[in-house]
Amino acid sequence: MTGRFAAVAAGMVMAVSGICQAQDAATAKLDVELNALAPSQKGCMMTFVAENNLQTPINKISFELAFFNDKNAVDRITVLDFRDLPQGKKRVRQFDMPNVKCETVTRIIINDTPVCDGPAAGECMKGLVTRSQISVPFEG
Repeated sequence: MTGRFAAVAAGMVMAVSGICQAQDAATAKLDVELNALAPSQKGCMMTFVAENNLQTPINKISFELAFFNDKNAVDRITVLDFRDLPQGKKRVRQFDMPNVKCETVTRIIINDTPVCDGPAAGECMKGLVTRSQISVPFEG
C-alpha cells in the first residue's frame, strides 16, 4: 500500500510541477514601457523601462522602432540597442534622438527585435508587452 501511495503522490507532484511550468511559460513576457520624452540639446531624450520576465536572461536585445509625427506619418525608423536584460530585473534605458522634436512624436511602434540573444527564436516578440506612461501611444 505504501508503494502505491508513494507512486500516486509522486505522480501528483509531477503533474502540479508541469502545470506550474506551463503557467510560467504562458505568463512569460518582456515588458517595455515608454516612460518619458524630454527635449534635449540634440533633439528628444526618450526614456524606456524594460523588464525581462521570460524564461531566460537576454544577453543582448535591440528593438526596431517606428516614430510617427503629428501628421500620422512615419517620421523615421531606427534600431535602439537595449543591451542586456537580466531575467526578473528592470532596466532603464535612455536614447537621445537627434533632430526629433518630442512634441511632434504622436506614436511609437516596435516593428521587430532584430537582435534577441538568449531566448529561443521569436520569443522576444512573442512575449512583448508594451505600455506608455505618457500621452504618446506605444505599441508592439
